[in-house]
Amino acid sequence: MITLGVEEEYLLVDPATAVPTPVVEEVRRAVGLGPFAEGAEIQDELLQAQIEVATPVCWSLDEVGGHLLRLRHALASAAGASGCRVAATGAAPVRGALPVPVTPTPRYLRMAGEARQLVDEQLICGMHVHVGVPDPEMGVAVLNRIRGWLPTLLAMSANSPLWDGRDTGFASWRTIVFGRWPVSGAPPHFDGLTAYESRLDALVASGVIADRGQAYWQARLSDRYPTVEVRCLDVQLRVDDAVMLAGIVRGLVATAIAEEKAGVPLPDVAPELAQAADWHAARHGLNGTLLDPLGCPQAGGDALYALLRYITPALEDAGDLRSVSGLVDRLLRVGTPADRQRRAREEKGLPGLVDLLTGVGTTD
Repeated sequence: MITLGVEEEYLLVDPATAVPTPVVEEVRRAVGLGPFAEGAEIQDELLQAQIEVATPVCWSLDEVGGHLLRLRHALASAAGASGCRVAATGAAPVRGALPVPVTPTPRYLRMAGEARQLVDEQLICGMHVHVGVPDPEMGVAVLNRIRGWLPTLLAMSANSPLWDGRDTGFASWRTIVFGRWPVSGAPPHFDGLTAYESRLDALVASGVIADRGQAYWQARLSDRYPTVEVRCLDVQLRVDDAVMLAGIVRGLVATAIAEEKAGVPLPDVAPELAQAADWHAARHGLNGTLLDPLGCPQAGGDALYALLRYITPALEDAGDLRSVSGLVDRLLRVGTPADRQRRAREEKGLPGLVDLLTGVGTTD
């Protein structure tokens, strides 16, 4: 069994207006007084209206779901005591008249000094899945093998269609905002660990990025843990959708490890097709075609079932096939979180949207 862990980012918002509210320190102190979250599980983010949770290392999807639900409830209680709510959305649907203050750490303050407008607009929230790998060399091989599937994962997770009170026309506006950093998007192909390290070192030496953490590829090796970190996902409305995506990511990593050991030929994903596939997935979500790992267009549902077939042996080995496939079927029936945001706004206006985004993650 391969270990995994999940990080989720959320916005703190005013319950009436949905405007991001910079009360993260107050919320963190309130969480620290309760019995349902450890200090290391709750982390600051770039802006003071954002907060992040991190699960412990998990062996099963049930563990992942239990920890995420526990942490979401703890944060919701603390936020309520501070007069705000926790919103599980990939992008702030509305923004206030003034920028949200930056969290005053040296790293974040330096980023604000170098890219003020980008930082002001980082009211976006992702979900990161860490999956254990045997060693960094295998981790790089995994990156090479999963990169063609990242657009499909992105389309499944899309949860950020609204920005500045308007529909952006994109299912994942977060992807577009985040893609403006100098090192972002799909990871390139690497000729082994030495090439991965030397290219990261060259980026830092260039001075364009301040540290390796600013290599914002959608999948990368973690510098803190012996894991591959998949970062292309919008944060999810529901905990069970987050669990579904975590299971699929682990299945992809396990399949990549098995293929690497078996010497299966590596698919050739041209960088321009990888970029186009990423943009296309962010634009349409599952409402249209997706580009498969070779750059060929498929209907969204066909792409999802192709992904499931590809990782079925790994899902079976982990005991995850039944739960993951059932959740994929539901996703195709009810739509992505972006679809649900649009429906809530159209049917019930801003109050309905706020209720959807701040519902802790158990229902729509």
